[in-house]
Amino acid sequence: MKHAVLMRSVQASVPQAAEILPAAAASEVPVPAGPKPVPSPRPSLRRHLAAKCRRWAALHHAEIRSYVIGAISLALFLLAWHLLTTYRVSFHVRFTNVPTPAEVFRSFARATHSGTLLHHVVLSCRRIALGFVIAAVVAVPLGLVMGRFRFARDIIFPVSEVLRPIPAIAWVPMSIMLWPSNEESIVFITFVGSFFPILLNTLHGMANVDPVLVRASQCLGAREFSIFREVYFPASLPSIFTGLTVGMGVAWVSLIAAEMISGQFGIGYFTWEAYSLVQYSDIALGMICIGVLGLGSSAIIRGIGRVVMPWKRNP
Repeated sequence: MKHAVLMRSVQASVPQAAEILPAAAASEVPVPAGPKPVPSPRPSLRRHLAAKCRRWAALHHAEIRSYVIGAISLALFLLAWHLLTTYRVSFHVRFTNVPTPAEVFRSFARATHSGTLLHHVVLSCRRIALGFVIAAVVAVPLGLVMGRFRFARDIIFPVSEVLRPIPAIAWVPMSIMLWPSNEESIVFITFVGSFFPILLNTLHGMANVDPVLVRASQCLGAREFSIFREVYFPASLPSIFTGLTVGMGVAWVSLIAAEMISGQFGIGYFTWEAYSLVQYSDIALGMICIGVLGLGSSAIIRGIGRVVMPWKRNP
C-alpha cells in the first residue's frame, strides 16, 4: 500500500520536473545582445588646433586689432605714395622727382645683390650699439646717484643742462678734434645724443618714487644699498626704459647726421652719397632703412622692458 502511494507521488512530480527543466535550460541560453554603443570619435588634430587658435585670438584680440590697423595704415601710405609719384603730382609740394615704390624696390634689390647696402647697415648698427650701450651704462647709474643724493645732483645737473641743448651736428667739429679717428668721433656723437634723454628720464623716475615706501623700508631696518636695490631701482625702471627708448631714437638722428658729415661708411653716408650722385631711388631707400632700423631697435628695448618689468604688461 505504501509502495503504491510512493509511486503515485513520483509520477506526479515527473511532469513538474519536466516543466522546470526546460525553463531553467531556457534561462541559461544566452540572449543575443543588441548593437554595442559606438564610442564617440575623438576630436581630430585640425579641430583641436582650430580651438586653440580661437582661444589665442580671443586672448590677444586687442593686439591683433592694433596690428591689423597698422598694416592697413601702411598699405594706405604706400598707395598714396604710388599715386602721387606715378602721376607726378605738383601742387605746391612737388612729387616730380620723387621715386615710385617700384623704383625703390628695384634699387633695394640691386643694392642687396651687390652687398653694398648690407655693409653700410652693419657698420651703422655697430656704431649705434657701441654709442648707445656706453650711454646707458653711464647715464642710468649717474641718474640714480643724482636722484638719491642731493650733493651729486647739485654738482652734475648744471653742467648737464648746459651741454644738453647742443645739437649733435654742433658736436661734429669738436669730436673730430677730440678723437683720433672718424669712427671714434661718430660713436662719441651717438653717445652724446642718447646720453641726456636717458639721464633726465632716470632722474624723473627717481623723483617719482613714493617716499612712503622708502620710510617703510627704513623702519624695517633696510640699509642704504638694500633700499637702493629693492625700492628706488624697481620704482624707476618704467622711466628708465622710457629714457632708453627716447635715447635710441635720438641716437639714430645723431648717428645719421655724423655719418653724413664726417663718415665714409654707414647708412647716413649711403643716403648722402645718393643725393650727391642724384640717385633719387637710393635716397628713398636709405631713408626707409633708417626708419626700419630705428623701429626695430626701439621694439627690442620695449621687449626687454616687458621681460624686466612683468608687472607692467598689458592684460
